[in-house]
Amino acid sequence: MVGTRGVPARYGGFETCVEEVGARLVGLGHEVTVYCRTGEPGAERPETFLGMRLVHLPALRHRALETLSHTALSVLHLLRHRSDVVLLFNAANSPFLPLLRVAGLPVATHVDGLEWKRAKWSGLGRRFYRFAESWAVRWSDALISDSPGIESYYRREFDAPTVQIAYGTPEVDDAAVVRVRELGLEPKRFHVVVARFEPENHVDVIVEGYVRSRAALPLVVVGSAPYGQQYTDRVHRLADDRVRFLGGVWDAELLGALYGGSLSYLHGHSVGGTNPSLLRAMAGGTSVIAWDVDFNRDVVGDAGLYFRDPDGVARALERTEADEPGTAARAADALVRSKDYDWDDVARRYARLAEDLPGRRRLGRRPSGRRRRGPRR
Repeated sequence: MVGTRGVPARYGGFETCVEEVGARLVGLGHEVTVYCRTGEPGAERPETFLGMRLVHLPALRHRALETLSHTALSVLHLLRHRSDVVLLFNAANSPFLPLLRVAGLPVATHVDGLEWKRAKWSGLGRRFYRFAESWAVRWSDALISDSPGIESYYRREFDAPTVQIAYGTPEVDDAAVVRVRELGLEPKRFHVVVARFEPENHVDVIVEGYVRSRAALPLVVVGSAPYGQQYTDRVHRLADDRVRFLGGVWDAELLGALYGGSLSYLHGHSVGGTNPSLLRAMAGGTSVIAWDVDFNRDVVGDAGLYFRDPDGVARALERTEADEPGTAARAADALVRSKDYDWDDVARRYARLAEDLPGRRRLGRRPSGRRRRGPRR
């Protein structure tokens, strides 16, 4: 499993997928190796985690080069320490696919949620990601998508099939919800947002909308920005004294208590497929207020409220606090929908793909001429 920050999962969806799926593949009898980025000097570098073997390699600490530099070293290491199957995460890493293919290593690429749409990338960065998508199509033995939206995108833009495998939801410990009291909070008496501070996650819109609202319950903000101090400063300037910033929360049980213990979870992600954070909130029986985009509606459906601007956030928050029966009903519906996302089933599907991959060789061709030139606006 190559191309992520590795495990334990402390960053995003890919890392969560690697941890949840990798551990279960071990349980199914597979030998799993995960390539991990080295952390700060002196940080622990365990050799194994949940049965997975870990390989720690450095990366350049630069927004545009961190992923590529680490994957380059990982692929060179992998060529000397071969495996039966390679699961590559993030289409941005596709420039290294020809090396894996020439070496005869079957590879499936888990493509991401239209990374070129992220505000942090310049015109050059967006062009690179569009190029990388086409190379993922050309050089992968299989593509993995995690939502109907991503699957449709690759069929429409590249006439390329994908294996759709959505993320799962973790088991929720309802008894742990009381841990929110360690933070001076009461169960179901606060709202929460959990996200990296990046423009496409709209933390600023959520905070601004909350401040405009007449909400009586506090807003708890969990997350930070590895490369975005200017945006972080903007989010903090928008807040009032009802907003509490916790930064990163690495205690998994406490984070789960924040998801399950909140009255509503606000999800501002506008780029990506099926999001583990959204699923985790739904599995915790929490009412969802989400950015209005197809990816989120595919998951939440009618079991949530939606917004596209600060006023939409304000209206949704006021409705959530004023209509407790309606809020409870939406939370119950979200919980039911979350049952369709099961990590055990996800891992079994990965296992079947891995076992099938050496004989697959379905792609390895030039993308269709139907591909549009340049990002769609």
